[in-house]
Amino acid sequence: MMSLWTRSLAARFICFTLLSLVLSQAIVFFISWDEHGQSIRKAAKGEILSRCASLARVLEATPQSLQTDILNASSTSAARYWISTDGLKNASEWREDAWERLAQPLPRVSFPGHVPAEVRPDFTRNTAKSSSATSSQWIDLRPEAWPLSRPAKFLYLDDTTGMGLAVQLANGTWLNTAFAKPAQDGFWTSKSTLALGLSALSLSIIAVFAARGIAQPLRRLAVAADALGRGQEIVPLPETGPDDIRRTAEAFNRMQARLHRFVDDRTKMLAAIGHDLRTPLTSLRLRAEFVRDDDVREKILSTITEIQTMTEATLAFAREDATAENTRTVELSALVESLCHDLAELGHDVSFSNGQKIGYGCRPEALRRACRNLIENAIRYGERARVSVGRRADNIEIIVSDDGPGIPESAREQVFTPFFRIENSRNRETGGVGLGLSIARTIVRHHGGDIVLTNGPKGLYAVISLPAQEGAPPPVSRPIMAAAAKDVINDLEPAPRGISA
Repeated sequence: MMSLWTRSLAARFICFTLLSLVLSQAIVFFISWDEHGQSIRKAAKGEILSRCASLARVLEATPQSLQTDILNASSTSAARYWISTDGLKNASEWREDAWERLAQPLPRVSFPGHVPAEVRPDFTRNTAKSSSATSSQWIDLRPEAWPLSRPAKFLYLDDTTGMGLAVQLANGTWLNTAFAKPAQDGFWTSKSTLALGLSALSLSIIAVFAARGIAQPLRRLAVAADALGRGQEIVPLPETGPDDIRRTAEAFNRMQARLHRFVDDRTKMLAAIGHDLRTPLTSLRLRAEFVRDDDVREKILSTITEIQTMTEATLAFAREDATAENTRTVELSALVESLCHDLAELGHDVSFSNGQKIGYGCRPEALRRACRNLIENAIRYGERARVSVGRRADNIEIIVSDDGPGIPESAREQVFTPFFRIENSRNRETGGVGLGLSIARTIVRHHGGDIVLTNGPKGLYAVISLPAQEGAPPPVSRPIMAAAAKDVINDLEPAPRGISA
């Protein structure tokens, strides 16, 4: 339940809605319950006065021999009628007598051919009477409240609907009336529970649709932000809905456009600089040929070659980033395995451990290049490469291990710096130019993952960690970058691929 509360906006919305419903019903109940009781009591009082007045007229108009049958026939489960000839008792004695009569079964009224069944009262006496009810005395009814001309006495039997009335008849006797309706059910009756349940159900359904309307744009924004962080191009979010959601979508679309312009401008500038460096390098190479000292000339040409190699590596990086590659789902184990087989066919000592089939949305050529750089590093510095692919709880790992000397802990982050090499020589055949690991980490981080280097018992472990994917918006191509940067580098000579650190 706690997990649903922390993860689901709809669950929170429903809980708050139902809590509001319960609180509002409780407030209405406490406000109206007293008024409800007073209304019932007032109606009951009017009913007993009317019945008693009518019965008094009937008794005075009929022979005394029929009065007992009339009283028995008029009694109900909530009312008892009787005549007293010894005068009116005091309030306390009369009240006790009234409760005893109300507790007795209804008097039987016989008709020819009919034997009535005994009817028990369906109420219980309110024993928790307040002091106001037990201490109340007879009240003389005002003429406007009592329809007959003769006087009548009234009192309350309890604090609910219990009432008593005594009216003196024309012959001097007293007609007594005791009235007490069955105890009313509490607030939680079957009808009130059903009404509250239907209200809660209808409000919950409305809350689900309302929460879904709020959560869906937020979920779409979260997926789009995650995809943007992985370097994917996504279609602009729909700028619809309430003002808050619409402004959020507009701000995200503006941010995405600005990031794309920033990256495109930097890539375009990098490609232009690399291209423009070729002209002065060529000029320096021509001028170096006129140096007469062979040793100096060779050193100059070596330096120019090194600069040219670094420039071409930079252009290769720019070319790869400027390529409009769409994101698509591939079988990750098959992609890495095919790369290992290609390198093994070239004579390298590369082995691949069969892994489980993992479908993954990525830019395949870029991810292949990152894996190739790590595998070539393992071959170059660790003699052999062992590669495996596995799924973890929340990520996917591509592990490349070797039998080399490893990397000192102090240099494990520096090796990802462009043009940094642990190997001190500048021989391209032994150490490359120092862009391989930088390019690999850049590619992996564009996919939302990272590369971690650790020293094992023997050799180095390079782990590519990629986040598990739940879903992503449809990718689109990158026409801006293809038009801006690719035009600058299309005329360049092919640069070497797979440059390693």
